[in-house]
Amino acid sequence: MLTQSILLILGLTLLFVGSSILVEGAASTAFLFAVRPVIVGLTIVSFATSAPELLVSLVAAFKGSGGISIGNILGSNVINIALVLGISAVIKPVVINKRIIRVEIPYMIFISFVFWLLCLDSSIGRLDGFILFSLLIIFLIYSVTTAKDKNNIKDHLKPSFLKISKNFFFIISGIMMLSYGANFVVQEAIAIAEKIGLSQTFIGISIVALGTSLPELATSVVAAVKGESDISVGNVVGSNLFNICLVMGIVGLFNPMTIDKSLQYFQFPFMIFICLVLGLIVFFNQGIGKKTGYFLIVLFIVYIIISYIKQV
Repeated sequence: MLTQSILLILGLTLLFVGSSILVEGAASTAFLFAVRPVIVGLTIVSFATSAPELLVSLVAAFKGSGGISIGNILGSNVINIALVLGISAVIKPVVINKRIIRVEIPYMIFISFVFWLLCLDSSIGRLDGFILFSLLIIFLIYSVTTAKDKNNIKDHLKPSFLKISKNFFFIISGIMMLSYGANFVVQEAIAIAEKIGLSQTFIGISIVALGTSLPELATSVVAAVKGESDISVGNVVGSNLFNICLVMGIVGLFNPMTIDKSLQYFQFPFMIFICLVLGLIVFFNQGIGKKTGYFLIVLFIVYIIISYIKQV
């Protein structure tokens, strides 16, 4: 028990330190190259914070634990919006760029719908994986073509090798710390959950999803506190896209699996619901305030309670 507690504390510490230096490196890189911060959040930071979901889901899928794999993705996407953005907004109201509201968030909602439609036959096959992966490529092409921040172009600012190297070191170090930190937390959580008799699907939806979402939580909260709202929101939206298109795309291409039909009655609809709630909130408010943050956290609690009741 003492060893588990030490590993848990070590994991949380790595998550905090890793997220801090990752945000600093990402924000500095965006400024140096006159790139929109949200693009850095949507791509580099999102890919980094989605690494735990990718590893956990792939390992689970190849070991025949499909419940953990798909549950991890559904749970993570709900947690990213309801808990990560909720806590970020409670700590400091999140201002959202108009372009994110018009393009990136609607695309995330669209991808979520497509994912659900592809899973209605209770399986993820190679064609499904190809479709999801193709949608990710389209998103990345769009991100690259719209990366430049016209308001932040400074002709006199020439990125030096030293500054680029420093940012690169921060980003890589942050990614490594997040990966190891999440791994420590998730391993202990799964061990405890299995001992008390929770189902694989519920473990994936709740404990594993929460554990693999810790990098997003730590990174987005730190970004929000530092006033980097674009990185905070971009991280969440991008992570959800990577979770569906990259993680489930790869699973579908290389290890097709069946999906528990019971997920169609609550977990999938709730993922779509929380995406639509976010879309409506940002469309009318241009951001997420403290009260809305609390509301999102309550939705997360409701999601976990109902998921638990359904698995008992």
